[in-house]
Amino acid sequence: MSGKPDKTEQAVRRRRVFYIPGYDPIHPRRYRELYRKEGAAQAVVSGYEITLSPKTTKGHYGWHVSATVDGQETQTDVEALVWSDIVRDSMSHTIPATYGAMLRTAWAYIGSGALWRLMRLRKGPVIAALYPVLMLIVQALLALGAAWGVMRGVSLLLAFVPELAGLGPYAGLVLGLGVAWGLLAWFKKQDAKFFVYYLMHDYSYSARHMGANPPELEARMAEFGDVIAEALTQDFDEVLVVGHSSGAHLGVSILADLIRAGQVPKAGPKLSFLSLGQVVPMVSFLPDAWRLRADLAYLSTREELAWVDVTAPGDGCAFALCDPVKVSGVAPEGQRWPLVISAAFTQSLSASRWKELRWRFFRLHFQYLCAFDRPRDYDYFQITAGPQTLVERYAGRGASKSRIETPVNKYTSVAP
Repeated sequence: MSGKPDKTEQAVRRRRVFYIPGYDPIHPRRYRELYRKEGAAQAVVSGYEITLSPKTTKGHYGWHVSATVDGQETQTDVEALVWSDIVRDSMSHTIPATYGAMLRTAWAYIGSGALWRLMRLRKGPVIAALYPVLMLIVQALLALGAAWGVMRGVSLLLAFVPELAGLGPYAGLVLGLGVAWGLLAWFKKQDAKFFVYYLMHDYSYSARHMGANPPELEARMAEFGDVIAEALTQDFDEVLVVGHSSGAHLGVSILADLIRAGQVPKAGPKLSFLSLGQVVPMVSFLPDAWRLRADLAYLSTREELAWVDVTAPGDGCAFALCDPVKVSGVAPEGQRWPLVISAAFTQSLSASRWKELRWRFFRLHFQYLCAFDRPRDYDYFQITAGPQTLVERYAGRGASKSRIETPVNKYTSVAP
């Protein structure tokens, strides 16, 4: 498949894009720079023009995009719906608190039985969830081993000094604990390389409330809904909401609330929802995620929007090609959405590029937002800045045949 859509009558001249990031404590300027760099690279490969400039709208952090695809010009305002401050506040800054979060998270997924059911879908994201738990245990064992070694060494050393021999156990204990703590602190300092603490806080955030949204997140989601609702009353051809990673399930609930409240005008812009690298089952499989399950079931039948879900088996951090509605066990009769398709990393990236990226798991989780050097029908920049709406771009496109639709969730309640 070509990276270029067929040239048709231009449907979008002005677009508003709302990007909902995942559990990310970083300032949203990173997403602007990623869009600028990768958009330019994709434009060279696919033969179109794309430029960024300062935003022209009020509100959250964002940027303006001018694109020319097949001679058709489109103006897009992108806005990042930021919750990085909530993420930072949720991240424990002490070592004991992180180990406490590890125990609570392990109990939430193992005690509820969710872990075993998630493994029946995709093992990649489950392994990604177990990784910080196992690494924290390994770090603790290494610290204890170092402490024992120091205690033993000090005791043996002081044994040669009769007048100090009695102090050996006490001095060894103090020094051993100091070494153990220092080693744990070193591991924490190196987390930019290992991502152990970051991932542990990510998974513990949802597990802390057994799948329910904490009050501060619900309040922020309501604010996001108001911003999107206002855009739907303005002179845009399309309002596109993009939810990446954990941002995908936030997008589901935000849009479900908007439609329930009657805030999607029939004569307004086309409303589109693009979920990327979603990890919905990590939340919807928990006992108290009734709100998310209800929103999944509701949104999947609505005519007010088009919803396309894009994942890739090469992304070990996502539930690739898992229909989030069906696997959560809440698919209603008349389900319309989402259209589940693959970004097909192994086909959309050249062999050399795939070889370069395949073991960089965290980077691959962001590949949906990046350029492909052998693009097929998934092109993030044409979707967000090109002349077609989301539904037009994928009109006639069937769902991926290898998608997973088996309902394996034990918890299917949609009310508390």
